[in-house]
Amino acid sequence: MIEEANSERELIRQIVQGNRMAMKRFYDDHSGYLTAVCARYISNREDIKDVLQESFLKIFKAIPTFTYKGSGSLRAWSVRIVVNEALKHIRTNEKMQFTSLAEGDLPDQTDERDPDFEDIPASVIQEMIRTLPPGYRTVFNLYVFEQKSHKEIASILHIAADSSASQLHRAKAILMKEIELYRLKKKHDERSMAR
Repeated sequence: MIEEANSERELIRQIVQGNRMAMKRFYDDHSGYLTAVCARYISNREDIKDVLQESFLKIFKAIPTFTYKGSGSLRAWSVRIVVNEALKHIRTNEKMQFTSLAEGDLPDQTDERDPDFEDIPASVIQEMIRTLPPGYRTVFNLYVFEQKSHKEIASILHIAADSSASQLHRAKAILMKEIELYRLKKKHDERSMAR
């Protein structure tokens, strides 16, 4: 663990000094993960590439201000930059429709179920999330993966907190239907193979 921390600190020091090999190593080590983070928010592959390119430029430019807080802190800091760039792209380029549920339509928090992804491959889950409408997808990602509250999401997206809650509720409903369809298709395919 100490060796990993020293290695990460040394990598940061070399990047700050402008070492291109260190930048390439950072890119090689983190681009796959950061691409997956970006793809949760943005569905168009070309847009993902553009946002990642902008994110890496910002990371390399801002790394002198980065404060090392232990193993994994560089990755977490980089994720925040990617998420912020993805949100900036969404606000600029995608039409997000945020609607509020009527008072009586607000989900009962004690009754609300979460999608059960247990037996579903990660790539399938990611694709299900990517196909959500932009507003639903954005709120779902901020709530589930970034662990933001509805109040924080509302502030980030300049919407009402109840709009955030309704977007999450609808995203979960769509995902539960997609999961059900996936399982039905899988069961059907397994029966067909058994014949």
